[in-house]
Amino acid sequence: MTDNILNIGKVILDLDNGQLKGPNGQCHLNRMEIKLLSAFMRHPGKVLTRAFLMKAVWETDYLGDTRTLDVHISWLRKKLKKCASQQQYLKTVRGVGYWLGDA
Repeated sequence: MTDNILNIGKVILDLDNGQLKGPNGQCHLNRMEIKLLSAFMRHPGKVLTRAFLMKAVWETDYLGDTRTLDVHISWLRKKLKKCASQQQYLKTVRGVGYWLGDA
């Protein structure tokens, strides 16, 4: 895979056109969803903290109100479910952050 194509399992993310491809088809991701999913795909099997994700995606150290992160995780979960059909999912690790893993 090139730097512009990331994959984990049967899920492929094309960073150039924002397409998420999986066994059940493809979905278009917005810019922030692309940044968020690519952060997970570049760190496979690792729990990513809320602080890390806020810095990597929104380029901020502010953690006072991270509802934005929660909303984007929710949108990304729906798109992963639609395209990957439970092959990949975002798991909440309470008190720590999130992890992208196999179902």
